[in-house]
Amino acid sequence: MTDATTGDPPVYDALAQAKELLRSVRAGALATLVPANAFPFASLVNVATAPDGSPILLLSRLAAHTRHLASDPRLSLLLVQTGTGDPLADPRVTVLGTGECVIDPDGRAALKKRFLAKHPQSALYADFGDFAFWRVAMEQAHFNGGFARAGHFKAESLATSLDGAEALVAAEAQAVSELNVHHQSALARFATAIAGKPDGPWQATGIDPEGIDLGCGDRTARIAFPRPARRLDDLREILPELVEAARRAASSLAPDA
Repeated sequence: MTDATTGDPPVYDALAQAKELLRSVRAGALATLVPANAFPFASLVNVATAPDGSPILLLSRLAAHTRHLASDPRLSLLLVQTGTGDPLADPRVTVLGTGECVIDPDGRAALKKRFLAKHPQSALYADFGDFAFWRVAMEQAHFNGGFARAGHFKAESLATSLDGAEALVAAEAQAVSELNVHHQSALARFATAIAGKPDGPWQATGIDPEGIDLGCGDRTARIAFPRPARRLDDLREILPELVEAARRAASSLAPDA
């Protein structure tokens, strides 16, 4: 990755990478507590995020982990950026918090929109009667980026502040549509040059005050903004800066003529 403002290799930032994992990893290990004996129980779940970064889970009430959360909402969620070589060299973040089943129609619709943008295949069963969307209220997180790279963060550090960003959140669907219709080539450059991902038909799947989530099939990328965006006008001002950052990053990687 390169710095979105200068195009230079960034100074290692544990919090920034923890936020990137939170936004980009599509599945994680969910640990819940078994009632009565309180043994930890780990299972694999798909994950998305709300605009403020809170993890979103789509769980069946028939699953053991859902019954555990109904008894004790405490949980931890391990998100790992997998790669080749030693798995312990891969960055990962463990989020500790509590799960809440969101049942009010507006809240559920908002979580569903964000979740299906990242996991479109889940539309096949998202509205089944035994499935519900859960929001994780983060309390703290531990990040491990490999040897000598670690950090422990409170929820307020890991989360994205939405103060003053109500207009951007409300206009997310419009902003995503504009990007995907009018700026698809720029999104591909962001993914390849800034995030270091393979080329492809990248599309925006979400926008929040701190960045853009991108998707291309099973691949994801997170493009952080150089400064917070609170309104659509802020986003429109930042996009040319990201285009320039992608141009510089691509130039720095190109072989000498």
